[in-house]
Amino acid sequence: MSTAEAGATPGFLVWRLSMKWRVAVDRAVAPLGLTHAQYALVASLYGMHRGGLRPSQRRLADHTGLEPLYVSKLARSLESAGLLERTRDPNDPRAVQLALTERGHEQTRQAIKVVHGLLQQLLAPLGGLDSARTQEFTRDLAILLDAPLDPLAIDGDSDKSNADKSNEEQS
Repeated sequence: MSTAEAGATPGFLVWRLSMKWRVAVDRAVAPLGLTHAQYALVASLYGMHRGGLRPSQRRLADHTGLEPLYVSKLARSLESAGLLERTRDPNDPRAVQLALTERGHEQTRQAIKVVHGLLQQLLAPLGGLDSARTQEFTRDLAILLDAPLDPLAIDGDSDKSNADKSNEEQS
């Protein structure tokens, strides 16, 4: 760990790591005509398709953690590039289903290989992609991603503790 990051909070380190990863993926997939966000969308769609799913834009947004409006914008640009198709869901006319085109499948497979190589580089300090340390790190990240955040409860707790302190000072 660098000296500048020695006293850093976990939140700051997660943010720095996510920015490092985003920049690396952006640079790596640019020759394939993709951005990191587009890659996240097509790679997720590719994986879901392999699992037998043809997700709606909303389901893909939930899966990727991207805002539904942003997924819609990305899907339109990827459709214009000939990488995916958007169709109305026959069971829900309000929903739009997404699927990769043949060209989209090929480009996504190439991008996945490139990003997998980046992942190997990133995880080398932990022993590589298949190491026990990386598996533990992955479990920890999943736990943190699954933890609910309630901003109102956080603000409410801080207001309560401030009120408690104020009451204690007046006593």
